[in-house]
Amino acid sequence: MPTRILLEGRPGAGKTTVVRRLAALLRARGVVGFTTAEIRQGAARVGFALESLESGRRAVLAHVDIPGPPRVGRYGVDLGVMERLALPPLRSAAARPVPGDLVLIDELGRMELACTGFQDTVRRLFAADIDIVATVHAKNDPFTDTLKRRADIELLQVTRANRDALPEDLAARLERP
Repeated sequence: MPTRILLEGRPGAGKTTVVRRLAALLRARGVVGFTTAEIRQGAARVGFALESLESGRRAVLAHVDIPGPPRVGRYGVDLGVMERLALPPLRSAAARPVPGDLVLIDELGRMELACTGFQDTVRRLFAADIDIVATVHAKNDPFTDTLKRRADIELLQVTRANRDALPEDLAARLERP
């Protein structure tokens, strides 16, 4: 049975840090997915970038200067970034799961979920025989709440107290036998 872990935490708890360190620890395993990062101008957050774990390609996913739609808070979201960078490897993993591969998604958030193709792909991934670790906000959301209620999901809280130990703990559980 595949491993399904959702890492839940408040903004700033360290969810992205956990996923990045986990990806580095398990790189030889065949990691598919993406991470997100804040874009800052001085002390102000002005957007978010998405980075593909397979290719290392990076693009601006959301920014205060992108007009949208869609808009999430003060950010316009470029859904084309999801289509170009995030979805191709995820769709491939869902269609042809390779034993031992691992999908890492940072994150199942409002900006990413504004892309209906992403929602569909996530549903297919959770139906496939593949290990998945994804980050989610602690806030209620119909899409992520449905995932959190699944019987095959392990929901782990990420906090500043456990974020440093969590990547190695997860890597030990997810390493190939």
